[in-house]
Formats: sequence, structure tokens, C-alpha cells
Amino acid sequence: MSGMQPTPPHTVERCQLLLEHWRSQLQLSPRDQGLLGGELRLLDRQLQRLQQQRLRIALFGRVGVGKSSLINALIRRPLLATDVAHGSTRHQQAVDWPVEIAGLTRVELVDTPGIDEIDAAGRARLASRVAMGADLVLLVVDSDLTRADLEALQTLLESGKPLQLVLNRSDRWPEQERAELLRSIRARLPVDLPITAAAAAPRSPQIQADGRVRSTITTPQVQDLQKQLCRQLENEGTLLLAIQSLRQADRFQRACQALRLQQHRRTAQSLIGRYAAAKATGVAVNPVMALDMAGGMACDTALVLQLSRLYNLPMTPAAARLLLTRLSSHNALLGGVQLGLAALKQALLLLVPVSGGASMAPAAPVAVAQAALAVHASRRTGRLVAQQLLRRRGGQPGSLLRRLAERDPVVHHWLLRWPKALEQDLQPLLP
Repeated sequence: MSGMQPTPPHTVERCQLLLEHWRSQLQLSPRDQGLLGGELRLLDRQLQRLQQQRLRIALFGRVGVGKSSLINALIRRPLLATDVAHGSTRHQQAVDWPVEIAGLTRVELVDTPGIDEIDAAGRARLASRVAMGADLVLLVVDSDLTRADLEALQTLLESGKPLQLVLNRSDRWPEQERAELLRSIRARLPVDLPITAAAAAPRSPQIQADGRVRSTITTPQVQDLQKQLCRQLENEGTLLLAIQSLRQADRFQRACQALRLQQHRRTAQSLIGRYAAAKATGVAVNPVMALDMAGGMACDTALVLQLSRLYNLPMTPAAARLLLTRLSSHNALLGGVQLGLAALKQALLLLVPVSGGASMAPAAPVAVAQAALAVHASRRTGRLVAQQLLRRRGGQPGSLLRRLAERDPVVHHWLLRWPKALEQDLQPLLP
């Protein structure tokens, strides 16, 4: 039927198509690649997993809480080594979870080192690294929340990473005590998070032939956790993978912007200083208010064009003026003060014939104040322009993510569950 409009691509497909195009157009100098090599490798791995529809769930927590045992219980194989006394994971290890989830080809469970074997700064770095490389994080505990748990939890929440809590070894408490423990954990959480009780390697007392009682490992109790995870992945697994890929690309884009700002900082400051001085001189000596404003706009437009050449982002004079207009709200107060000083200077100069020249004296300090304000406004405008110019360079991941957060009810609802993620993704829209 020729009259029918083509069906727009699904949100996940749109994300994947845009990211593939954005990555193919991403131009990095050898210096950029050297300084951002680690972030680039993380990004490419994330984009590859999006293309392959391969989702990663990281298990995070203190030494000996049973992360490896939980993974073994979920995959129903003793694949990872376990050591109850000391913990045995020293590096991240990923294994496939043999579950069938619509839209996903693979789900990987990632075991991570214990967080209480390193200092607080190291824990924060490890938490950030785990969060960057996973689409969902399970914080595993085996008791009430400790200080190390809370510190790791805060780092993970600040990253905007989807997070769940798992109370492992729950078989150690009678049902009533377990319910009280879960209430205590919920009360100490900074936000409302899903909590699931599990027992990866429950132990049961057995009477031996010699009459002694020993505990033996029985069937794992992870059914509730498996159902919870499978239900979440069925409902939003592909969306979760797409959003995390967009956020990873946006973080990399911002890192590029910050690096380029730093690399060109000295040259940009010199440019801004020269145009600020020229603008200040013109404003101070010009007696007509309208010409003050026109001259100031001309200087700012020329500055924008010079900065666009510095960052290799061609721009027309009309586009430069449009950018300045969009940034005018940032300098609204300064502009109002400048306008008032210009009006006062013009009035004082107009009174010269009437006052016999006496009004010339106060006009001079007004002109000096105008010049100082013009310098400050130009420097501020230059910094804002540099940031906006770099934001325009390949900024599609962040732009699409913000549009999705605003217009797609499913995405917006998902992000509302992770306030830090919503706050970071909408940040460029905030005043």
C-alpha cells in the first residue's frame, strides 16, 4: 500500500542506528586516542554488546558474601571457585547465564573482587569501573549494611547505574528474624531499591554414622532472585542495554569535549582576551548607546567565528549571531547593567552643552565601568561559546538520550527510578 507511512524504528533500534553512525563519524587525533584509550575501549565494548544484544549483570559486594556461589547457583554449575573463609575472586570473571530472554542473545554474570580488601578510594574506583562495564549491578550482602556497603552503594547510585540488593545466606535466620533484617536494610537505604533474599549454598545439619552432627550444602534457594531478574530483563532488558550504551557514548563525548577545551585553553583565552579588549575600548569611547550595542555584538560575533575555526567547526556569521542569542539568557543581568551604563553615559554627554562641561567628569568613570563590564561579559561569553561549540561536535548520543527522557514515557519512567541518571541526562537542559 503506497499511501502508508513507514513504521518508525523502535526506540532500541533508533539508539543502535544512531550510535553506529555516531561512532563511524567520530574523529580522534592520535593524542585523543592516547589520552582517552581506556574510555574508548570501554565504549567500543559496550557498543559491541549492544549490537550483539549481550547484557552484563555485575555482582558486587564485600569479601565472602557469596558472589561466586550465587553465580554458580544461577548457572547451576560449580564453574567459579569459592572460598567462604577468605574469598577467592581477585579479578572480574564473566560467565554466561543460560536463560532465554526475548530480544537478548546472551546474559553474562560478572563476578568482582571483594570491596573491603581495599581502601575507601580504591572501593570508589572499583565501583565506578564495575558500573561502567555493566548494564545492571547486584549489590550482594549477607547481613545488615556495613559502612563499606553504604559507600559502594552511594558510588553506584551516583553513577546512575540500575541497582538491586541481594541478601545472600538468608537461610541463617528464621523467617521472622529475616523479615526484621530486611526491614532494617530498607530503612538504611538512601533510595528505595528492590531487595531479594537468597541462599546460594544453604547448609543443613546431618547426623553422621558416628553420631556427630555436621552441616552439608543443600539445594540453592535462588528461585526468587532468578524470577525477579528474568522478569526485569523480559520487560526492559533491551531498553536497559540501549540506554546504558547511550549514556556511555555521552560520557565519552563529554570527556572528549573536556579534553579539547583543555588542549585549546591557552589559545582560546588569548583570543577571548584580545576581543574583550577591543570590545571594551569601543564601548568606552563610543558616545552613542545604539552603536555601543552594535559594536559589542560585532565583536562577540567575530569572537565566535574565531573560536569555531580554532575548534575546526565552520560556522556562518548568521549562525554565530543565533548562538549568541541563545546564550543571551546567561548574560541577561550583565546585559541589563551594560545597557544602563550606556544610557547613563549618553545622558551625561548630552548634558555637556547645558552643564558647561561639568557632566564630562562623571561620564569618564561610567565609561571605565562600562569597559570593565564589557571585558567580564566577553570572557564569560567566550567560555560559554567554547562549551557550546564542542557540544555540537558529534553530540547526538546525549541529545537523543535527553529527547527520549522527555518524550518517551517508557524511557522517562525507567529513568525516574534512577534519579541520578535522569539528573545527569537532563543536565545540559538545566539553567
